[in-house]
Amino acid sequence: MEKKNKPEETEVIDLEEYAKAGNPVPKGKKYKFRVGKEKFETDREKLKGREILTIAGKLPPENWLLSQKKGKAVIKVELDDIVDLCEPGVERFMVMPKDQTEGESPTLRRQFALPEDEVEGLDAIGLPWETILDGSAMWLLVHRFPLPAGYSQGHTTVAIQIPPNYPIGQLDMVFFHPAATRADGVPIRAADHFQPIDGRGFQRWSRHYTAANPWIPGEYNVLTHLELVRHWLEREFKQAA
Repeated sequence: MEKKNKPEETEVIDLEEYAKAGNPVPKGKKYKFRVGKEKFETDREKLKGREILTIAGKLPPENWLLSQKKGKAVIKVELDDIVDLCEPGVERFMVMPKDQTEGESPTLRRQFALPEDEVEGLDAIGLPWETILDGSAMWLLVHRFPLPAGYSQGHTTVAIQIPPNYPIGQLDMVFFHPAATRADGVPIRAADHFQPIDGRGFQRWSRHYTAANPWIPGEYNVLTHLELVRHWLEREFKQAA
């Protein structure tokens, strides 16, 4: 009796693994792609933005913002944009509900990518945040950042410049808009310079890591730097006491 050959199973290509390895994606396969923290499969090489959201269960698609991580770039994907999964460097997709914030633009920009664990940490803080390009400079903006008692306003936007070689390269200083000023009118030392960022003047607080307490790659990041910013804000009043 002639044995029937079993049909060959179609190989499933994990796009994230191929992108990180720098390997070209073969066509005519099944493709596994990540949306947020979950992975999904398709046998189609090209999908519209709304189809990616539908596969991921983000319904209705009109209520979600979709972006694609490709290398170090983060690219916004509109509902009718077509994404070629076989295009080199396609890594994963990120989603965000459109009703994220009050008083801010519903479209929070992601113009460059931060390490994934830092993205998750920033999301966990619960404040709206953006990564923007201003000329050749990369900036992290954290909106509605709470200020301790004693300042003229309750919250501000924090800007942190991200160096090109981050996270090896260290972060430095912090910038505020509107300016973090004391309600009692006492001037804040080393905070009288204003830096144009995203079309607005941000107050620069000149605060630095030291030789005794240097930047430690792999241990320090934007999340630890934000904690340091909170310490600088609180220390302002302790020094004057």
